[in-house]
Amino acid sequence: MHEIMTIEEVAAYLRVSERTVYDWAQKGDLPGGKLGTTWRFKRNDVENWVNTRLSKQAAAKPSGVTSSATLTAERVIIMESADKDTILRNLVDLLAESPFVHDRDELLKGIFAREELMSTGIGFGVGVPHVRISSVSDLVMAVAICKEPITGYSSLDNQPVQIVCMLAARSDQHAKYIRTLSAVSSRLKDADVRKSIIESDDPAFIHAQLITD
Repeated sequence: MHEIMTIEEVAAYLRVSERTVYDWAQKGDLPGGKLGTTWRFKRNDVENWVNTRLSKQAAAKPSGVTSSATLTAERVIIMESADKDTILRNLVDLLAESPFVHDRDELLKGIFAREELMSTGIGFGVGVPHVRISSVSDLVMAVAICKEPITGYSSLDNQPVQIVCMLAARSDQHAKYIRTLSAVSSRLKDADVRKSIIESDDPAFIHAQLITD
């Protein structure tokens, strides 16, 4: 992609019509300028403009974690007590049933390798084991709720973990992956939300607390 872009190139990059790009430029919404009678745009300016627009849209969305395509009620399990390895293996098995996960063993290996680097207990009773691997075709999530503290799951604040949200994404899904991890953390920082989830015996209710659509 050239450093200086034409209307046609910007339209192709943004996947919109050339007329839309022209209108945005005329209104001053899209940063650009005229060289003679033709519009030209700096690639970095266009990329920054897109990132800003997408960030504002993400911030304006409801405070749920993700979409119903990523998390289903069938991928929510409730347990009375368990150790960390059992929780992780059960969640891997749930994700392996998804059409987006094509290699259960690679997922299991990736999840445990990530835990060896550092525990994914992020604090306030929540664990978020996560991995990006080539055998996952789209981001997918499974959730385990444990009525008793999970044995062996260390956390940044040394508080016992009872909610575990496992995320698996395709290797190149960095932005979506990071947004979802951030949303999980933000949503579950709410003490009332955590309490309602831990006390519930209804996977559908827990699912509803964590989705945006």
